[in-house]
This record gives sequence, C-alpha cells and structure tokens, in this order.
Amino acid sequence: MKTLYLFPNRYKKLGWIILLPAFIIGLILFFTDYEYPTVEITVFSPFGESGLFSKSIKYFFSNNIIDEIVAVLLIIGGVLVGFSKEKIEDEYIAKIRIESLVWAVYINYTILILAILLLYGFSFLHILIFNMFTVLFIFIIRFQYLLFKNKKALKDEK
Repeated sequence: MKTLYLFPNRYKKLGWIILLPAFIIGLILFFTDYEYPTVEITVFSPFGESGLFSKSIKYFFSNNIIDEIVAVLLIIGGVLVGFSKEKIEDEYIAKIRIESLVWAVYINYTILILAILLLYGFSFLHILIFNMFTVLFIFIIRFQYLLFKNKKALKDEK
C-alpha cells in the first residue's frame, strides 16, 4: 500500500525523542506559570508586541521564547510520532489511523465547545493552550492504544 503522506518509519523514534522531553518541559512551564527557565531574546512580530489592533506598534521587543520553542518541539515530535509509517503498514493500519484521527478531531472540538460554554477568563485561555495540541495527542494515544490492543489480540490467538 502506497502512503505518500506518511514519514518513513525511522522518524517515529526521533519523534518520541523530541516529544517526550518537550511534553515534560511544557507541563513544568505550565504549572510554574511560565517563569522557569527563561531564554530572553529580541524577536520580530509583524503585528507588534501589543497585538493586532494596537495603535502604537513596536515590531522588535524582548521576549522569553522558551514557550515557543517547547510548542514547536511538541508539534514536530507529535507529527513525527503520529504520521510515521509502522513497520508493517497495511490497509488495517490505515483504517485504524484514519479512525483515530477522526475520533481525535471529534473529542478536540467537543472540549472546545464545552470550554466556550463553561469557562471564562484565564481558565478559557489555558484550555485554548492545551487545545492547540489535543488533536495530535489524542490521535497518538488512540492510535497507539489500538495498535497495542491489536498486537495483544494477535498474540492471544497464537
């Protein structure tokens, strides 16, 4: 079966190497209110430091970029883990992959709808931060669980 949209299997290990430390660091940052560690540099933003609709726009400003680095690493690691081929990539694996992805999207938007209806202020902002990654994480968890369950069922049959 030809899957042009998947990375080679060897990228899955690299993805785990990137994803797991980034996930741990991300949790530490979240629960310490992004205070530790800091990597301050001057950054450029086409919308400025104050935001999209600010009257006075400052394009270059000092910013702690550790949260941006961790977010990018989470996405890169998650994409490599979630979208790398399995050692044996067949139609059943493709079916599990697409079902897991659809399932993750449904759960992600259910969480978002509930957050819109029930949360306000910074609580809502925190859910939005998590919501950036939930599709990817739920997909990976569901897909890996179904693969594990399938492998276990095959071993039990033998």
